[in-house]
Amino acid sequence: MANCWKHAGLLALCIVVGGCGGDEATVPETAATRSGGLTLRLSETVQWAPVSAQVATRDEAQVLARIPGILSSLTVREGDYVTKGQAIGRIVDSSLGYQSGAYGAQAAAAQAQAAQAEAELARTRYLYENGVYAKARLEKAEAAAKAARSQVNAALEQQKSVRAVAGQGVVQAPATGRVLAADIPAGAPVAPGMTIATITSGPVVLRLDLPESLAASVHPGSAVVIDEPGKALRGAVARVYPSVRAGQVRADVDVPGLDATLIGRRLQARVENGRRKALLVPASYVSTRYGIDYVTLRAKDGGLTSVPVQTAPTAEQGMVEVLSGVSAGDVVVNGAAR
Repeated sequence: MANCWKHAGLLALCIVVGGCGGDEATVPETAATRSGGLTLRLSETVQWAPVSAQVATRDEAQVLARIPGILSSLTVREGDYVTKGQAIGRIVDSSLGYQSGAYGAQAAAAQAQAAQAEAELARTRYLYENGVYAKARLEKAEAAAKAARSQVNAALEQQKSVRAVAGQGVVQAPATGRVLAADIPAGAPVAPGMTIATITSGPVVLRLDLPESLAASVHPGSAVVIDEPGKALRGAVARVYPSVRAGQVRADVDVPGLDATLIGRRLQARVENGRRKALLVPASYVSTRYGIDYVTLRAKDGGLTSVPVQTAPTAEQGMVEVLSGVSAGDVVVNGAAR
């Protein structure tokens, strides 16, 4: 009886050892896998670099205050659509009204003086023509009348300039687009040069912030892939800005179908920065079991072996890159055909 239990234990140990082999497992060859395979070769593929991207517009126009005063009204809010030249607010400077009134009074006084000078000129000319006054007296009266008229014109022009400055209180949209920001409430004091609103201008683009090290390898025409949930958008670099700010280079990408609902939204993207050699296999040749990827190799003697590999996605449709586990010259067969 003891010998029987001993033989049974040895048999169980052999079964356990046979089931706990290494990473490579022999796969029985079938008619489906005997029909040929794919010989791995190094092929050229795109090298990608992850970058930070932001949905933006080609240009952004800022609505600036041109005069100091009180923002009496602002008729737009974030998201509103405006056209170029549209009045979206008004700035009022009460001191301009007082200045205009003062210049108006000066103009009225100058006009009264001019009327008196014109009357004196007419009387002097009449007496000169009748031989009572000398020509010097006439020239003096003409000069006085001319000076009075000049004072009237000067006062009127000063009044016009004050009215023109007051007219600059009308806040106009500098470009056609959507309002991104309008943070200053009506009734707030503003100063010249203060930003009242920000408006989009130009088409929507994807703006990349590239590390300085990628500036030499990224150029107009470089491919860009945006990894959005459920889909991947593709585009091409349209412009690379010729400056470096804080160690980064800015580039604009034209992406058909880019969602422009939220300007300023951050996205994860990959940009093409050269090419390299890689082992590419069809995705159908890779099977996944318990979180590990496997490919089936054909040995020189015709047998099949399942080998664990490390894979990475590529830009080529339906292909994956094999990083480790196989090498160039190996023959892989479609594991789905087993």
